[in-house]
Amino acid sequence: MNRREFLLTAAAAAATLPALSFSGKLFAAPTSSPRFLLVFLRGGYDCNNLLVPYASDFYYESRPTLAIARPDPANPNSAIALDAQWGLNPVLRDSLLPLWQRKQIAFVPFAGTDDLSRSHFETQNNIEAGQPSAAHSFRSGFLARLSEQLTGVPAIAFTKNLPLSFQGAGKDIPNISMKAEPKARFDARQSSILSDMYKETPLAAATADGLALPGSISDDLRNEMVKASGGAPSARSFATETRRIATLMRDQYRLGFVDVGGWDTHVNQGSVSGGLANNLRNLGEGLAAYAEALGDEWNNTTVVVLSEFGRTFRENGDKGTDHGHGTVHWVLGGKVNGGRIAGEQASVNASGLLQNRDYPVLNNYRDVLGGLLGRTWGLSGSQLQHVFPQAQPKDLQLV
Repeated sequence: MNRREFLLTAAAAAATLPALSFSGKLFAAPTSSPRFLLVFLRGGYDCNNLLVPYASDFYYESRPTLAIARPDPANPNSAIALDAQWGLNPVLRDSLLPLWQRKQIAFVPFAGTDDLSRSHFETQNNIEAGQPSAAHSFRSGFLARLSEQLTGVPAIAFTKNLPLSFQGAGKDIPNISMKAEPKARFDARQSSILSDMYKETPLAAATADGLALPGSISDDLRNEMVKASGGAPSARSFATETRRIATLMRDQYRLGFVDVGGWDTHVNQGSVSGGLANNLRNLGEGLAAYAEALGDEWNNTTVVVLSEFGRTFRENGDKGTDHGHGTVHWVLGGKVNGGRIAGEQASVNASGLLQNRDYPVLNNYRDVLGGLLGRTWGLSGSQLQHVFPQAQPKDLQLV
């Protein structure tokens, strides 16, 4: 059994690798270096009730119960105008709107993949692989290939299991779920047995690190949370999670991944209340908390929020929406060229829909991310081709 196998199967459990020791000695990275976090919304969120095309009569005709009202200063439940065409769901007034006003967030509509299966599983894998749809391998993710091209850029996934995005890196990428405080899988007696088992072997140090890790992270992160919140516990689980993520991304890691589920809204989706609105509110608060917790390092941070696909433009008979295609990507960060709707766009009307049901993809995610990551780390054309084979990186000057 090698070091990684040991950690995956025995002591580390959810906390996995010894390199994740909170002391940061092994993965210490220079301060003020670029940080990138990918937030994957699993389930295909309804972008049309995030970024509201309020200038489109077709939007209101298509969504008799789900449409969000046109901007109206007298109506707190109306869309918040971002420009003459697009508005923001008002549940994000206190979280994302301030970032928009500081020009620290941009939206890229008509974004996504060329995968037209509209299958959650297939499209998520397609995006995480980051390869041409006709020839992708599920053994190699684009963040793993990106990590291979970068030096001194420690990577981590904030997930229970290592996501496809980070698979195939040729080196250990740690993963840890931050949805709850990590707890040791073994009691004192079991830990003692494991320690004795590997005592005076090459795995002794790895064993000790793996067994001690959950408690170490729990204590350090608890202290950090107290400092960040002034001693008050957060009422929002995602905000709690992102504050923990910020601690690790600020001090140790530079390339990260986290996913958020619950975006599949076929029934009773709601508009400014209900399941989607609650998810958006929690997500917005979590991202605002992430920016706050990073402190000055927010200026060295870029966050991209994406989903496998958008949803049908018209609401269905169950007051929800079904699997669609084009969606809206978010790009946030202290030095993001934000406060704008970026990328190629089309008119929002019936004739502009793909197959008469959803947004077309005009901004392929491989091209957009290629341009963004290229600017972030100054990657060459050949390096970008390694990360996104056959892509045509599109520089939207987002950073």
